[in-house]
Amino acid sequence: MTKSTRSSDTVRADRGDQADIQAVSRVSQILSLFEPATPEVTTGEVAERLGLNRTTAYRYCTSLVAAGLLERSPEGGYAPGGLLLQLGAFAIGHRRVINLAPRHMQALSRATRTSAVLSLWGLTGPVVSRVEENLSAVVIVSVRVGSHLPLDTAQSKVFLAYHADQLSMERLMANLPGPAREDLRADVERVRAVGHCFAMSTPGVVAVAAPVFDEYGICATMAVVGPDNTLPMSDDAPELRAVIDAARNLTHELGGHYRPDDLDQPAV
Repeated sequence: MTKSTRSSDTVRADRGDQADIQAVSRVSQILSLFEPATPEVTTGEVAERLGLNRTTAYRYCTSLVAAGLLERSPEGGYAPGGLLLQLGAFAIGHRRVINLAPRHMQALSRATRTSAVLSLWGLTGPVVSRVEENLSAVVIVSVRVGSHLPLDTAQSKVFLAYHADQLSMERLMANLPGPAREDLRADVERVRAVGHCFAMSTPGVVAVAAPVFDEYGICATMAVVGPDNTLPMSDDAPELRAVIDAARNLTHELGGHYRPDDLDQPAV
């Protein structure tokens, strides 16, 4: 009798734990819907994009409003709430790389006459965290701060090559269709071999990226973006050297070790 009661209690506890985990996962999915192109969402959009019924989506959204993670917009949708904005500002403010990068980015932008872009790793890819534009250029190519970069960008490939959690990186790549997945894996292997990446994920726009390391490993990517007719995709391009130098200098200021330098060391 007692044994049976304990077993029932254990089952109920396990079910409760699973429900809590599912709820946390669902909240994460809802919050990840927001990006520069999607500053607010409706209940219907949440339901459609996450495969929920509208009642469940509404219940989650109203609970997040009560918690301060979302707020109702004048149009009747939902936007990031005050608590979420406070936590985001707090997190970014405590990233040393954000505080130390501007000087290096400004010099890089002037030297290459392009826009310099610093990206940090988000949930499933790089997020643009700071941009320095060169306003003297005839054509200015830029990226909005907060943009979530897809996996085919130069910044993503650099993160995929050096991220400490390679199992998670493999899972991200495994979600791609066969040919795209194999092409991406080949590009990532090349990044590991040469220490940088060129990419043209947008027609006519080239990005050149290199890794930035702190004492724990890769913490950001430094990149320049510009028109393909002015930014060469060449390993001997002066723009590439400028990106690498900026990333290396920022790495050293952060107290990290610039791992691509290992490529220049003789084998022991």
